[in-house]
Amino acid sequence: MLLMEGEIDLFKAMVVLHDGDDYIRMNKVYFETMPVAGQYMIHSDGLAYVVEEVTTFAGYVSSKGATTILVVHQAPKDAAVNQLYGIDIERDLDDPEAD
Repeated sequence: MLLMEGEIDLFKAMVVLHDGDDYIRMNKVYFETMPVAGQYMIHSDGLAYVVEEVTTFAGYVSSKGATTILVVHQAPKDAAVNQLYGIDIERDLDDPEAD
């Protein structure tokens, strides 16, 4: 789903955790750019995950729901991405001149 929020187009996706033989629904999130398999993402729980699969539903349009499912698994504890815990998005990534 493409959502207009301010001037930014956002895609709504449902995140599903793949843990062993289980698939556990986590939550729905918005992305400016849709992740691809193999990318890391920092979730709202502060943990790093690896995107396994991106499944989109062709032709499915909903004003209330997601059109994409992201299957993820937790990143290995020794992965460098886990050193990013505690990053402050506004302080560390946002460009103050972009306002």
